[in-house]
Amino acid sequence: MGVSTSSPEKGPGKDGIAVVTVDFPPVNALPVAGWFALADAVRAAGRDPGIRCVVVAAEGRGFNAGVDIKEIQRGGHGALIGANHACAAAFAAVYDCAVPVIAAVHGFCLGGGIGLVGNADVIVASEDATFGLPELDRGALGAATHLARLVPQHLMRALYYTSRTATAAELHAHGSVWRVVPRERLHAAALELAREIAAKDGQLLRLAKAAINGIDPVDVRRSYRFEQGFTFEAGLSGVADRVRDTFGRDGG
Repeated sequence: MGVSTSSPEKGPGKDGIAVVTVDFPPVNALPVAGWFALADAVRAAGRDPGIRCVVVAAEGRGFNAGVDIKEIQRGGHGALIGANHACAAAFAAVYDCAVPVIAAVHGFCLGGGIGLVGNADVIVASEDATFGLPELDRGALGAATHLARLVPQHLMRALYYTSRTATAAELHAHGSVWRVVPRERLHAAALELAREIAAKDGQLLRLAKAAINGIDPVDVRRSYRFEQGFTFEAGLSGVADRVRDTFGRDGG
């Protein structure tokens, strides 16, 4: 359980690819420490001069179910602040990683998962993958910044307000998912693309990543930080607890 880094080939970085895998049963709802561990792993992979591409993947039923709501319920405002900082760190680590990052998504990709894939360079998804922000059902806000990188503006708003999800096929149609494959082919498909990228000159890849980030029309870090302010306002006002306390209950 936790966050681990491996190489598809024998020997660290032998093929220029690092695979960062998240495993927090039962649904990959990450605690604060888990988000920071993910951030550290992605940053470390990007700093390795032998790495030219990073794949972020997950074990278990789904790619990511967001934050550990029970941890926030137990820890109050301190835990909420911790989750805010930890998610921001993980999202930024993916976005700022010195080399291209591929998200290999299966099952559900919710909440904080959208922050990860929205900041990734490329998304490869299994046919069963679904993407969404159920934040309003969980007493939270945030990651609309990243959902807006996956779907057109008005669809993003509809998905956000309704807490509905979009399928991998739908995101592929919008051009935000590179490839949709059967679940059993996901790992191989992600590595196939990673090897194609990693075959390029490493120094030039790093320059390309910096250049592409530099021309983004939206500063994702500042935009997400703005959203987080409203998340904390919801927490201070009590509305977040009122909604969150119904999570997992009948009718909630």
